[in-house]
Amino acid sequence: MLNPADSGPVASGTSAGSAQLSSRPILGLNVDRRYRLLYKPAVFAASLVPFAWLTCCLFGWLGFSAGVDPVKFLELECGQTVLNFIFITLMVTPVRQLASLPHLLRLRRMLGLFAFFYAALHFTVYLVLDLELDWRTLGADIAKRPYITVGFTALLMLVPLAVTSTNRMMRRLGRRWTKLHRLVYVIAAFGVWHFYWQEKKDIHEPVLYAGVLALLLGYRAVRVWRQSRAKAEVSYADGGLSRGNPSRMRQEADG
Repeated sequence: MLNPADSGPVASGTSAGSAQLSSRPILGLNVDRRYRLLYKPAVFAASLVPFAWLTCCLFGWLGFSAGVDPVKFLELECGQTVLNFIFITLMVTPVRQLASLPHLLRLRRMLGLFAFFYAALHFTVYLVLDLELDWRTLGADIAKRPYITVGFTALLMLVPLAVTSTNRMMRRLGRRWTKLHRLVYVIAAFGVWHFYWQEKKDIHEPVLYAGVLALLLGYRAVRVWRQSRAKAEVSYADGGLSRGNPSRMRQEADG
C-alpha cells in the first residue's frame, strides 16, 4: 500500500554488493521464493498477533484481560496498533536503503494493508461497542469533538490507499498512484495528532510517536535534498563541459 515514492535506486559499491549477497540462494530458495514461501507468510502471521491478543483480552482467554473498561481498552490498543503498523511501513524505506535490502519493498504493501485493517477495527469497536450503532451520536462526535474529526479524516484517507494497493491499480494510475500514496505522511501526522488529543493527561506516548515520525520524515527530507543537490551538481558540471568544449558548443548551437 504505502509509498513507492521513496523507492530509490540501490547505492553503488558496497550497497550493490550487499544487494547481490541478499539475492543469493538460501536453503535452496532464490529471493523470490524466499519472500513468497517464508518471509511473507511469517510477516502475515506476525501481523495477526495483535488481533489474536485483543481477542484473548476481550474474552478472557489464556489469562488475558481487557480490564474494567474493555471497550476503552480495545479502542486504545487498536488505535496504537494502527500507528505501529503505519510507522513500521514508513520504516521499510530507510531500513532497505541503509541496510541495502531492496527486496524489503515486497513486504510494505502487506504492512500497509494491515494498518488499514486495524484502523477499520478501531472504528468498528468505537461505532459498535462504544456508540452501539448510534449514527446520530457518531455524526455529532465527528462534528464537535476535534480528536474524533482528525481520526475519522485519517481513516477516510486510508481508504483510497487500501483500494489502490493492487498491481492493476498501480498500472492504471501511473504517476498519480505515487502522488496519491504520499497521503501516508498526512495520515501518520493525523494519527499522532488524534492520539495526542485523546490522551488528556499522560502525553508521553503521543510525544514519543511524534518524535519517531519527525525522524522518519526528516530522513526522507534529507535524502530528497541530497538527491536534488546531486542532480544540480551534475547539471552544472554538464553545463561547464558544454561551455568549455567548442565542438560541443557548436553541436548545441546547431541543435
